[in-house]
Amino acid sequence: MDIRQLTYFVTLAETKNFTRAAEQLHIAQPALSIAIKKLEHQLDLALVQRNERKVALTHEGEVLLEHAKLILQQVNDANVAMAELKGLEKGEVRLGLPSMLGSYYFPEILMGFKSRYPNLKLTIVEAGTQSIRRMLISGELDLGIIQNAEVPDSLETEHLLRSQMVAVVSPEHPFAKRKTIPFDAFFQQELVMFKTGYFHREFIDEVCHQYQLRPKIAFETNLLPMILKIVRNDFAITALLEMVTQHESGLVPIPFAEPVYLDISMAWRKNGYLSVADRAFMEYVKQHGH
Repeated sequence: MDIRQLTYFVTLAETKNFTRAAEQLHIAQPALSIAIKKLEHQLDLALVQRNERKVALTHEGEVLLEHAKLILQQVNDANVAMAELKGLEKGEVRLGLPSMLGSYYFPEILMGFKSRYPNLKLTIVEAGTQSIRRMLISGELDLGIIQNAEVPDSLETEHLLRSQMVAVVSPEHPFAKRKTIPFDAFFQQELVMFKTGYFHREFIDEVCHQYQLRPKIAFETNLLPMILKIVRNDFAITALLEMVTQHESGLVPIPFAEPVYLDISMAWRKNGYLSVADRAFMEYVKQHGH
C-alpha cells in the first residue's frame, strides 16, 4: 500500500464511479481500474463491488476507507506543517536567556535548531529573569527562559529543568573541603554576585530576607566570565547553578546545608501570537533539552 493507491481508493469511494474518480484524479479510467485491482490483489481482499453505473464498497472496503482517510489526513497535516516552515525564509525566534543558561545549557540546542531550520533567524537577548518577563509582556521577546516563581498572570510557562543552586569557591578557599555550607557561614564571606533582577540574585535576596542575613557583596557584575575569574583567584565566593561547575575547572561546588533547587521554565505571552518558528523552537527544546 502506498499513498497514491490510498488516494485513488478514497476518491473512488467518495465519487462511487470510476469515470468521475479518474477525472478528479486526472488519470485515465483504465489506469485507475488497474490500480484498484492491484491494491485488492496486494491485500488479497475484495474492496469494491463493481456494476455498470455505481461502485459500492465491500465490508472490507469500508474498514480500509476509515484508515485510509486518517492516513491521508495525517500526510496532509505533515505537508502543511513542512510547507509552513519552508515558507519561513525570514522567520525569527526572539529568545530571552539568562547568562548561566545561555552559556552552558543552550548553545548546543541553539546550534542544533539552526542546523535543522537554516532559514530561521535566532535573536538571543541576554537578560535577567525580571527583564525577560517585562520584555515578553511588552512583545519585545517571543520566548524567554525564566525562574518559575511568582510568574505574572499574563505569561504562560512550560517546565524546562530543575537545577541545584550551589556555593562556588576556589580550591584554596577554607570552605573547599566542606560537604555542605550553612547560609549564615556563606553570607559572612565576601561575595561576587549578579546584579538585581537575575534569578541568581533573586535567590540570594530571598534567603537573606528569610533568615535576616546581610550579604557582604564585594563585586557586582552580570559578566559571568568575570565572576568565575574572581572566584578562581579566591577574591570572593559566589552561588551558581550546579551545571556551571560541571563545565568549568578550578571551581569547587558545595551544596547548601538546606539544598536549594530552582525550577526553570520557558515562558511566552498568554495572548500573544506564537509564529510557526516559535512553535518549532519550543518543540525542539522539549525534544532535545535534557
